[in-house]
Order: sequence, then C-alpha cells, then structure tokens
Amino acid sequence: MSLLFTSFTLNSPRGALKLANRIVVAPMCQYSAVNGEATDWHLMHWGNLLNSGAALFIIEATGVTPEGRITPSCLGLWDDRTEAALEDKLSRARQLAPATPVFIQLAHAGRKASSATPWHGGQLLSVDQGGWETGAPSAVPQLEGERPPNELSSTDLKELIEAFVKSAQRADRIGIDGIELHGAHGYLLHQFLSPIANQRTDEYGGSYENRIRFPMELFTAVRAAYQGVLGIRISASDWIEGGWTPEETADFAARLKPLGADFVHISSGGISPAQKIAIGPNYQVPFARIVKEKSGLPTMTVGLITDPHQAEAILQNGDADLIALARAFLYKPRWAWEAAAALDGTVPSNERYWRCLPREAQAIFGNVKVGQR
Repeated sequence: MSLLFTSFTLNSPRGALKLANRIVVAPMCQYSAVNGEATDWHLMHWGNLLNSGAALFIIEATGVTPEGRITPSCLGLWDDRTEAALEDKLSRARQLAPATPVFIQLAHAGRKASSATPWHGGQLLSVDQGGWETGAPSAVPQLEGERPPNELSSTDLKELIEAFVKSAQRADRIGIDGIELHGAHGYLLHQFLSPIANQRTDEYGGSYENRIRFPMELFTAVRAAYQGVLGIRISASDWIEGGWTPEETADFAARLKPLGADFVHISSGGISPAQKIAIGPNYQVPFARIVKEKSGLPTMTVGLITDPHQAEAILQNGDADLIALARAFLYKPRWAWEAAAALDGTVPSNERYWRCLPREAQAIFGNVKVGQR
C-alpha cells in the first residue's frame, strides 16, 4: 500500500479533519490581486488546483494588513471588501471541484513588503512608485542600500497580533478549513526569529528566548480566537553563519505544540541575500525529520520533490507526514493523477474528467466506468 495515497487526519479543538491522501498544494504567491482583492485569476487558478487530486490546497500568502503585503498586487484579508472578494472567488472555485479542504496562509512581509512583483524586478518600491513605509523587528534593510524599515514598537506589535486574529476570524467566517501562519522565507515572523534580521535590545530581541517571544504571543492569540486546524510554516535554516538553525526550529515547534499547534510546514531560507543554499532533491527533508522527531507534530516537507517514488520514499522513511509541492503543480496541475497511476493509488476527481485517462490509468479514479455517448 502506498503511504502517499493513504489518508491522514489533522486534529484541532474543533475536531478531526481527514485528508484523502498525503499530497498538499503548497501556497504560491500569484501577485494578481487588485487592492488586496481576489480576482478572476484566482478563480481560475484555485479551480484548477482544486481539481489536482491533492488532498489539501493552501491559498497563497495573504496579507493581514495592506502594509503587510509583499507587493501592491498581493492578496489580502483585512476588511469586508477583501473578505467578500475572497469568499466569492473561493466559493465559485469550490463548486467546480471535488470537495477538498482549503487552508489559507496568513502573512505579513515586514521589511520585505512594498516590493515590485517578480516580473518587474522585485525591488523595494518608493512611495512614488506605489510603495509604502515598512515595519520590522529592527531598522535593518533586507538588501544593503535599501530604505530601512521602521522598528516596530510594542504598540505596533499588539496591533499586528490583532490584525492576524481578525484575519483568522474572517477566514473562518467564509468557510476556510485551516490556517497556516507564515513564519518562513524572510517575512515578518521569520524576521523576529532570526538574529540576522532581529537586532532588538528589548524583550523581543537578543536571546533565543526573546526572539521567539513575539511569534509565540501571536500564535497564542490566534489559537485563542480560532478553533480550526492551525499550524505554521517555518524556515528551518537561514543557510548563513550565525543565523536561525534547524535545532532552534525543532525546539520552537515543540514549544508551539502545547500552545495548540496542529501541524508544522518546514521550508528554509529567505532572510538574507548572503544565504548559501545547498539546493538539490530532498534538500529540506532532513530539516523536516528533525522537527518531526523533536516536536511530535504532523509535519509537511517541501522543496524539489518532483517524482512520485521520491515522495513515497520520504513517507516510508518516516521523514515527514505530508508532502507539499508548489511549482511542480504549476507545471503539472495533475501531478497527483500521475502519482496515483505510478503508485496504484486513487484520487478524488471531477466527473467531467472521468473519460480523459488512458485505459491503463483509469483505476486512479477508483475504477469509475463512464460510457461514451
């Protein structure tokens, strides 16, 4: 029996959420919103990926404030207007796909906010270019020579916690099944964790205990307000000397478990252009194993996992519980179908697609038989 195509259950205060298999569509920024509002691009994109055969779909990094967006074109969930747009597009996408749990990644970009879209260079935008002043743990820019962010005050931090809480409540109200807090890739929560970005001298900076304080306070507040599945994505390594480490990640995850964390999603990098990432197949999988063993939390791994047998081996080795793919799904939106054919699994599918498979692969839809008219 293929582990990739066995079910998996995520538990929360609200109850158990059963996933049909172990395949997850990881959050991927689309930079296609208008004033934070989801657009027809999202309708098409989400509908496509909800028909992928994956058991879980995670909506891209979604700003909890306008200033928390990576770019002016990033998705948001901070007011009634952005909530209504997201609800409209998601509800329509769901009508066109098999019932699939949907999570959302709530985020704040910190010093990496106010940037151009990747296809316009990704550089920090001035106010004249449509950008805005940014806030971060310390007045240390991401890139040398960039405009430094403003150091966030204790009042700012309280307001940010409240913004995350309100966005979580909005997500709950529109029927999203779970929340992933974005603590990776050099964005705000990661900036607090990493000594590369966090050079504060108050109770939120300096020692490891101080650097994890704000992310833990924020997680605790969201958990108190939200009873669905709640987890966090973490960059397990800064890939730079003196940076955040896999061992610290594992300890941090273990501390989040008694606070009500239901899963952890392990990635890496993003805090500094000086990072030296050893990229290759499975390059982040050892980090996931460390975190899983130390924390005992259900663990997702991600990063250059492209082959079904590769994904199966990760699960068989006990390195992770769930396999997340991102760009692989953009290139092959039916990756999970190919994996099911390779590993003798089955996937949920839209009946409109039942007639599309080669005869030898038809078993992946659970031996559905559809006549031709």
